[in-house]
Amino acid sequence: MVHRILIVTAVAAEADSVTAGLTTAAPEHVPLPGGFALRRHADGDRARVDVLVGGVGPAAAAAATGTALAYASLTSTSTGTGTDAGRRELPYDLVVSAGIAGGFRPAAPLGSLVVSSAIVAADLGAETPDGYLAVDALGFGRSVHPVPGELTGRIAAALAAEGLPCAVAPVLTVSTVTGTARRAAELAERHPGAAAEAMEGFGVAEAAAAYGVPVVELRAVSNAVGPRDRAAWRIGDALDALRHAVRLLGRTVFVEAP
Repeated sequence: MVHRILIVTAVAAEADSVTAGLTTAAPEHVPLPGGFALRRHADGDRARVDVLVGGVGPAAAAAATGTALAYASLTSTSTGTGTDAGRRELPYDLVVSAGIAGGFRPAAPLGSLVVSSAIVAADLGAETPDGYLAVDALGFGRSVHPVPGELTGRIAAALAAEGLPCAVAPVLTVSTVTGTARRAAELAERHPGAAAEAMEGFGVAEAAAAYGVPVVELRAVSNAVGPRDRAAWRIGDALDALRHAVRLLGRTVFVEAP
């Protein structure tokens, strides 16, 4: 059984949807170093889920996630002092980057869900006369975190069983949201099969990898990747889809080992 799960969102509205999906009771708020705070959900013998608002973009997400993982690592090995004396907590078993995203048509229509088969830093690299080179090709690191197929398969099966089909595909992390058809076409050509674009997943995945914790990205599609058209966005529908997905996964996959 999973003992602890960390779900990282970018903004409070996403965390609110996750929180609503987990429980009807008010969560406990746990302060972290750096001004972060966890929304802690505990439901009897089920896994305990901590929800963290990490900020927008991969750097903010990595900093927040790393803080939460470091805090969990310290409290899992320390007996504490003062009012925390004797307190011992288990480290996280799974990290989830969750929120809304842009979807690549036709793989991810508005209101649909995407589960990451890989978490990809889509613009971490260099432009050259011969085209784009990812940071791995430059020899400076990595640009992809694969997600275990067993984990994505269980998530997708659980969602589909309740009428919430999803795409299992790469999710791209960008620092600048796509706003033109040309940029959308470039990303689709560079990353065949990608279904969604967001801004935090790779940062969350980098922090999780540093602590050896499995990670997956769950996104609800609020807009199409391409020309920026705010009138066509369906943020409310996407947040509802996220809430439904978390509610279902909180009763199924999130209580199993990753």
